[in-house]
Amino acid sequence: MAFRKAVKGTVLIGGGAIATVFGLSQFSQYRNKHRGTLYVEAAEPVPVPMKNHFPTREEQLLTLQSTSEFDVLVIGGGATGCGCALDAATRGLKTALLERDDFSSGTSSRSTKLIHGGVRYLQKAIMKLDFEQYKMVKEALRERANLLEIAPHLSAPLPIMLPVYKWWQLPYYWVGIKLYDLVAGSQCLKNSYVLNKSRALEFFPMLRKEKLVGAIVYYDGQHNDARMNLAIALTAARDSAATANYTEVLRLLKSTDPQSGRARVCGARCRDVLTGQEFDVKAKCVINATGPFTDSVRKMDDQEVPNICQPSAGVHIVMPGYYSPDNMGLLDPATSDGRVIFFLPWEKMTIAGTTDSPTDVTSHPIPTEEDVNFILSEVRNYLNCDVEVRRGDVLAAWSGIRPLVTDPNSKDTQSICRNHIVTVSDSGLITIAGGKWTTYRAMAQETIDTAIQTHGLKAGSSRTVGLQLEGAQDWSPTLYIRLVQDYGLESEVAQHLASTYGDKAFEVAKRAQVTGKRWPIVGKRLVSEFPYIEAEVVYGVKEYARTAVDMISRRTRLAFLNVQAAEEALPRIVDIMGKELNWNEQKKKEELEAAKKFLYYEMGYKVKSDQLTDRSEITLVPSDIERYKKRFHMFDKEKKGFITIVDVQRVLESISVQIDENTLHDILNEVDLNKNGQVELNEFLQVGASLRGSCGFSDQSSLRAGPPFPAPRAPGDGGGRREVNNSKLQRRLLPAARLLLCRVWQRPGHEEPARARSGDGASGALPIPPQRDQ
Repeated sequence: MAFRKAVKGTVLIGGGAIATVFGLSQFSQYRNKHRGTLYVEAAEPVPVPMKNHFPTREEQLLTLQSTSEFDVLVIGGGATGCGCALDAATRGLKTALLERDDFSSGTSSRSTKLIHGGVRYLQKAIMKLDFEQYKMVKEALRERANLLEIAPHLSAPLPIMLPVYKWWQLPYYWVGIKLYDLVAGSQCLKNSYVLNKSRALEFFPMLRKEKLVGAIVYYDGQHNDARMNLAIALTAARDSAATANYTEVLRLLKSTDPQSGRARVCGARCRDVLTGQEFDVKAKCVINATGPFTDSVRKMDDQEVPNICQPSAGVHIVMPGYYSPDNMGLLDPATSDGRVIFFLPWEKMTIAGTTDSPTDVTSHPIPTEEDVNFILSEVRNYLNCDVEVRRGDVLAAWSGIRPLVTDPNSKDTQSICRNHIVTVSDSGLITIAGGKWTTYRAMAQETIDTAIQTHGLKAGSSRTVGLQLEGAQDWSPTLYIRLVQDYGLESEVAQHLASTYGDKAFEVAKRAQVTGKRWPIVGKRLVSEFPYIEAEVVYGVKEYARTAVDMISRRTRLAFLNVQAAEEALPRIVDIMGKELNWNEQKKKEELEAAKKFLYYEMGYKVKSDQLTDRSEITLVPSDIERYKKRFHMFDKEKKGFITIVDVQRVLESISVQIDENTLHDILNEVDLNKNGQVELNEFLQVGASLRGSCGFSDQSSLRAGPPFPAPRAPGDGGGRREVNNSKLQRRLLPAARLLLCRVWQRPGHEEPARARSGDGASGALPIPPQRDQ
């Protein structure tokens, strides 16, 4: 009886929700039809003539300085800012864009990588009968379809599983997901469907089995966010927009309107960050599209204006690809604190996030150990107990600042607006703020519509619907085969180039160097485990990359996938960029140091090393530390920065020690303190310290020495050191491990020093950089 009542209730609620959504959908379509001036959309994609090449950065700067007046000046090179520049340029407006850092250096490169309408927003829209939230979802689903169409090489549909562990939730979630399909209408990617328990485990084998009832699978889009942002910027540049990264706005220029007598914004005083040169850029209309920095630009216009940005930090982590299937994501709709967590395959890795917590606005957001552990804890709740979710498997972590905004025109100015807002100040400064990645094009269109109306610019309607972005024109799913056949690239590398550069992959392939091997013929990798090749660095400079950080984080995505791999590739990247940009040795050293600092603070290396150091600090005298470093480099002949089972086997053979592979694997697992499948220098030193007494050393006073590599502490952090009880580590080690390690770690006769990896001077691990200025 209870079951029948529950089913009956669900059907009634679902039927009412469907009727409500259908009615809202019809009403929304009616309003759009009769208010076309507010949402101008081309009926069919309009071809826009593009240049065969985009200008160099130096040529762009010259255009900015020599043009007497632009129609539109956009401040901000994120997705929204670049979208505004593209929309304006394709309407025939003389357009300029300035970005203080690199394109997509902020929030736009630190997203969840989803192109989605927002399932949770639809739920709120229905439960609260909130028409504004419904419109936001409807718009996002429409833009999702467009984005997948205009950049098919950078985006694709992704099935996402919603596991269900209570029987009553199955019809409840099914109704919600079906409503999501219904709102999408003809632009629904694929129909959602229900899986029973066995089928759910077949699709997602690592899912927790206990109490699993079934699952619901729906479809959203996924993309390479930084490359998508760059594609928008490059497309605008090809359409004659003067776009320049590393060009900072120092202040806004104003002139007096002869008719009204009021001051009007008429441009900006700028500075080339790389050279220090200052110049003015004049424009009829200035657009503020700076995301989290919205208020700083608004205060350049009016110091008294109240803040509207409510910054929120979202942390993501990247784990090895084996944590998720290659083609299926996971949604946790209700975490322990009520948030939503996505667990998604991305670039052959697994991305998990995000958190949502208030933060200060900064150009360098740093992920915290608390947020990383929260995400890991939520992931453990959904994965099979056979899958050990290890802290050491976090290969990268980052924090992005989401610029939530309050509407200054709303009666309740404290209420956060989940959608975007477009405002015009008394002096004519147009601000676009809030919104989401998926709706960047619609936001840009509304902003340029406002600019045309407010400043009397002469231009037609938007032409960006269906406008293919850089690399999409001649792309096809089989393009990579031509790269393999025509150039002799590895299949994995060819697929990567095709999915990153689209039809421009051939330009990258032409720059690829001969490997000197039978196969592949061309394409030297930057690091062995990732398909990025040296030719991409050369091409990245053509795409306006000017720092090593640009290359490891946004032209390639190495920093977002594996900080250690990114650090390993840095010296070669700096060498190649140095040749392309004529860097001297001092400049190369500065770039290397800046990139390592970026990896350490912003890409999660700091929280990982802090986590390891917090558990057990190394207590050895300096002479022992040097001796253990030499031992470490005896294992790490290839200067990787870590030791694997293959390295240990090679050393054992050299000292005539026989041990079977299974036992050796168990031993290495005990030594691998942070459980990431490899032994790093800090772990090596900790194990060495723990074995001193058990291996016959009598100098116990040395165990009181401090740690050799204390993590840099920001001003105000505590500097106290804890003592470590090494006997705990001794007890953890298997007897066989202790015997082997005493024989190899302490074995005399292997004192020859190995050359340290560049930039470190001692270890292959990422060196600890100097303190960041606060």
